[in-house]
Amino acid sequence: MEFWLILLAILGLNRVQGQIYGGSSYGAASGQAIRLGLITDDETDRIRQTFEHAISVANNELSVPLVGQTEQVSYGNSVQAFAQLCNMMQSGVGAVFGPAAKHTASHLLNACDSKDIPFVYPHLSGNAQADGFNLHPHQEDIANALYGIIKQFDWSRFIFCYESPEYLAILDHLMTLYGIKGPVIKVMRYDLNLNGNYKSVLRRIRKSEDSRIVVVGSREGVAELLRQAQQVGIMNEDYTYVIGNLDLHTFELEEYKYSEANITGIRMFSPDQEEVRDLVERLHQELGESEPADNGASTITMAMALTYDAVRVIAETTKHLPYQPQILNCSERHDNVQPDGSTFRNYMRSLEIKEKTITGRIFFEGNVRKGFTFDVIELQTSGLVKVGTWEEGQEFEFKRPAQVINFNDIDDGSLVNKTFKVLISVATKPYASLVDSIDTLIGNNQYQGYGVDLIKELADKLGFNFTFLDGGIDYGSFNKTTNTTTGMLKEIVEGRADLAITDLTITSEREEVIDFSIPFMNLGIAILYVKPQKAPPALFSFMDPFSEEVWLYLGIAYVGVSLCFFILGRLSPTEWDNPFPCIEEPEELENQFTINNSLWFTTGALLQQGSEIAPKSLSTRTIAAIWWFFTLIMVSSYTANLAAFLTIENPTSPINSVEDLADNKEGVQYGAKRTGSTRNFFLTSEDPIYMKMNEYMTNNPSMLLDNNQDGVEKVKSGNKYAFLMESTSIEFNTVRECNLTKVGDALDEKGYGIAMVKNWPYRDKFNNALLELQEQGVLARLKNKWWNEIGAGVCSAKSSSDGPSELGVDNLSGIYAVLAVGTIISIIFSIFCWCIFKKAKSYEVPFCDALVEEFKIVIRFSENERALKSAQSVYSRSRNSSHSIESLKTDSEENMPPEEAD
Repeated sequence: MEFWLILLAILGLNRVQGQIYGGSSYGAASGQAIRLGLITDDETDRIRQTFEHAISVANNELSVPLVGQTEQVSYGNSVQAFAQLCNMMQSGVGAVFGPAAKHTASHLLNACDSKDIPFVYPHLSGNAQADGFNLHPHQEDIANALYGIIKQFDWSRFIFCYESPEYLAILDHLMTLYGIKGPVIKVMRYDLNLNGNYKSVLRRIRKSEDSRIVVVGSREGVAELLRQAQQVGIMNEDYTYVIGNLDLHTFELEEYKYSEANITGIRMFSPDQEEVRDLVERLHQELGESEPADNGASTITMAMALTYDAVRVIAETTKHLPYQPQILNCSERHDNVQPDGSTFRNYMRSLEIKEKTITGRIFFEGNVRKGFTFDVIELQTSGLVKVGTWEEGQEFEFKRPAQVINFNDIDDGSLVNKTFKVLISVATKPYASLVDSIDTLIGNNQYQGYGVDLIKELADKLGFNFTFLDGGIDYGSFNKTTNTTTGMLKEIVEGRADLAITDLTITSEREEVIDFSIPFMNLGIAILYVKPQKAPPALFSFMDPFSEEVWLYLGIAYVGVSLCFFILGRLSPTEWDNPFPCIEEPEELENQFTINNSLWFTTGALLQQGSEIAPKSLSTRTIAAIWWFFTLIMVSSYTANLAAFLTIENPTSPINSVEDLADNKEGVQYGAKRTGSTRNFFLTSEDPIYMKMNEYMTNNPSMLLDNNQDGVEKVKSGNKYAFLMESTSIEFNTVRECNLTKVGDALDEKGYGIAMVKNWPYRDKFNNALLELQEQGVLARLKNKWWNEIGAGVCSAKSSSDGPSELGVDNLSGIYAVLAVGTIISIIFSIFCWCIFKKAKSYEVPFCDALVEEFKIVIRFSENERALKSAQSVYSRSRNSSHSIESLKTDSEENMPPEEAD
């Protein structure tokens, strides 16, 4: 139908074409200016004002001026728009700017294409038109930006809401980017009834399990969807919206600021740009529009911005390429085209413009614009705030500025019925952990710990409500160079959480972007190490009661006293006895204190066993008494000290201070948590010892661990590793791990505080409440509960029931060794002596002669042969040695009575 209307319009215009401007005379007359046409369906006249403002700005630097011709048409009236296009062709227009209605623009594009007139359309197109000139980003680029944002949100599923089929290209490219491992995407179209009522779709969203929504569509359609979403009840803190329309900054968002819904979108320009401010000023002067608080950015639509930039591209092209548009007749369909129109359009796409544009850099790859950037914006209570920049080929990351609180919106300071989002770390006991229960717990009931109880105490005192969020193990840091935050700090700075309570240390670096309450716990960095271990008993541990010098002197005394007995026994006449009592006048006397007997006597006294030898003379009895007294004291001292040495062993530790640790005494290694206040302490310290330790940890990154629990486990492994952590955490672990202890004193002094938004108006109330809890003993009671009661007491119970340690084999192994060795020696000696005795009896020689004979053979190392001897030879060799014995025997027999001699 539209085609026939256009055809009728063409036939109707044939009658008046010859009456306008008299043929081609105007084309010759307009050599000094280039006419640009604007066909607009904007009833607010803001597109026309933008078009004329852009031309006036461009003419300031052009030698060949641009002339604008504007025609107003009704929205969607293609016949009227075509008629105006024909009027422009007859006036010698060099380029045409199309209307917002996409169907009308498509018809005008075909007409301009047939005449080689550049056609500019400032809206999203479903295709990369080969002949039109479009500065709007392509669907794939919008999909790339949405992909970067969704990836940062780390969504596993979401709803994709689109207005019309042309936006499905965005979904198609999103699915291509994700591949087969992407999130679950539920697709919904929100204009099914084509009557502007989207509530049926929104109710389906409300009933579904998904609360994360990506919305793409026209400016009017998306704005209406958000308005109806609020009416349906899905514009609250449970829902997150990502808007894929570049006109989000023009929406009326005032009523959504305090809904707590997360609304994120993209835009192509900033309100602070000079071109934007100049355009806003033009609209203010021509249309009487008041300037909003954001310098008028909300009044500049993408269509206006792209119209301005298209005029800028045309003006830049005229600087490099002469262009003299000719008068055309739109009814002639052959050879009646703009002579340099295609060349001019193609040259426009070859330019690269970086300055004096609203939407940034203009650069084309083929027919598609590239090289631009998107501002990622987020709705906060202060309005739309830039939270990042998306650039093609770069990994997108949120860089939210510190949240600014509008104190005018704060009430009298009461916290009653207010709800705060509180970050905790469930991986950090005892501050927070999950409750062990057979029942499925939800909400705040699933958490327990010191921090949980502390927030409950504060809530009861101040009257606020709270919702716990797991903030993970990364407490966060602030990078002054890049002005970025991480971890929990980032969540607070960017407004996704109000408070954070865990073992979060108050540091000057963190206080640059957030605030802290007064410390609820004071502590310092200390060393966690295994308890001193008992050394394994030595083989001769029974000798430990006396030192080496005492044993040496004891041995000298033993030998010395034995020699005294030998000498005094020979000097004293009393010690010489008659070996044969029957002989009244013996010719020989014997002495009992031989070397062997002297040694045996002192040995028996030393071991308190005595002997059959009894001193007779005064001198030997005196030294015997002194020796007995000496051995009494020595044995008593040894016995008393032996019990202590065998049952009580003093544990030893390789390190006793931070100096020992810094020197790697006995090979002990050490480390700390990879990020956090403890690591920063060593990084910033100027103390030589701590600087040395920092250098060691920097050169050995494997010693740095991700969290405190990993450090505790590494210390428990017993591989000579010490872990530096807060003293309170050490206290918690040493009560539960009996083989761990704290070494030395704390290295510094610091405190844990509750983290909150910078300049939070309720900070003083929290501080006062914490002081009251401290004065009332609540903080001490909570610490005792979670440190010494729940899960504790194992080590103390064990130590209280421990008695004196029993003696094991290891303690007395030396005694058994001495017994075994002595027994073996005696057995060997007895076997040897028995063999000699048998041999002496066999050869009928004295035992001593046989023993001497065997020793002589043993010590002849050069001889390897031994002759077998008969009894007579042995007897003859030993005859001389035994002659005196035989003669004594004969003499004694002669003196004996006959009956005894027999």
